[in-house]
Amino acid sequence: MRRTATLTLVVVTLGLDKGQAADWPQLLGPRSNGISPETGLLSAWPSGGPKVLWKKEIGTGYSAPSIRDGRLVLFHRIGNEEIVEAFDAKTARPVWRHSYPTRYRDPFGYNNGPRCTPLLTEKQCFTFGAEGVLLCLDITTGKTVWQRKTAEEFRVPESFFGVGASPVIEGNLLIVMVGGQPNSTVVAFDKDTGKTVWQSAGRNTWQGKPMIGWPGEPLVRWRGYEKLASYATPTLATIHGRRTLFCLTRQGLVSMDPKTGNVNFSRWFRARVNESVNAANPIVLGNQVFCSAAYYGVGSFLLDIVSDGKSFTEVWSTNERRKANRRLNPVLGIHWTTPILHNGHLYAFSGRDEPDAQFRCVHLESGSAKWSRDERWQKRGSKQPDVYGRGSAIMADGKLLVLGEGGLLGLFEVNAAKPVELGRHQVPELHYPCWAAPILSDKRMVIRSEDYLICFDVAK
Repeated sequence: MRRTATLTLVVVTLGLDKGQAADWPQLLGPRSNGISPETGLLSAWPSGGPKVLWKKEIGTGYSAPSIRDGRLVLFHRIGNEEIVEAFDAKTARPVWRHSYPTRYRDPFGYNNGPRCTPLLTEKQCFTFGAEGVLLCLDITTGKTVWQRKTAEEFRVPESFFGVGASPVIEGNLLIVMVGGQPNSTVVAFDKDTGKTVWQSAGRNTWQGKPMIGWPGEPLVRWRGYEKLASYATPTLATIHGRRTLFCLTRQGLVSMDPKTGNVNFSRWFRARVNESVNAANPIVLGNQVFCSAAYYGVGSFLLDIVSDGKSFTEVWSTNERRKANRRLNPVLGIHWTTPILHNGHLYAFSGRDEPDAQFRCVHLESGSAKWSRDERWQKRGSKQPDVYGRGSAIMADGKLLVLGEGGLLGLFEVNAAKPVELGRHQVPELHYPCWAAPILSDKRMVIRSEDYLICFDVAK
């Protein structure tokens, strides 16, 4: 391998110090990579599964909860209201509740709740609703600090499944994939006031660029009504000593300066079929970035970024391998879960739909599969299958904590040589679809479905 296999953990940590490292204050945890520093966890599931500390019925949505300083914040929908609700993480005792009206209806028949995970700082709680309401609340009281209605303010074309890319923070900037025409795909707001600082990416980024992977690779002709936002949350990293923002937009990957929004480079990455999405977050290792999508054979790629940060060389891609072998299937085609990267290997669920789902370990540098498990459902349409389907995973204490989309809770070794399952438990209250990844804080794992929130004790 040309680079160390150690993940460079340089993503924003939201002011966390070592004493608060057990918090899970944003999508995918303290460093936005799905990895927790906690140790002393169960090495196998007990009979009947981990001990349930509390559970509660909740409103609908796909948003994972977040935890900071002993406070759990849930974003969900009941009736015609989107609700941001804070609880005591240990007891589920209510602390505060904030709600506002919503009319969102999913055009494809999925649930109508929020998709984005709350982002918690020492003083603030940020949420991004299914209709594009961007909200900053006081984390202690739940009172509104500021609000922006992005769909109205930025000419945002209606998306397929509502707003689904969670905000991130860099310094004093709240960076959001808004999806506004013509050049407001990504917008940075002052996190304390909500004022717009910069807008970037869109027509000026893609006009005249080649549509990589499309027949003949034609040049982009901007029409002015394209959808721009994806369902992948932006990734922040340091590349060749420079802070860099990676956004996997609907059109493809855009590298930007997070302070100014200036575009470094872009790389087209989109299915030809209109009804398709990019949803897995970009993964950074050293000076390389990996992206993957599942729709209609889009596959994956790994880029090596040159020293000035303005261009790249392609280490490997599904597109290039397909040119050499037309029957080649992508080694990873990830629908919506973000892979776990450990020691140069990706652990992820690959497959567009549950009938073709596989749990895989892939060597990042070569793009080769080390192992693969067939996770196809045995009974088509079953609400409680005995496989994980397209699951989600987080990592802690040398283990992968897995939640299958049908509510199957699993525990695996982090093992690049072979898949080693240490336990499985079908959670009775959960059923398809469970699409939010588990969260972990203070040896308590919290998972949700469309209607239940459950907290487990996973201490050894």
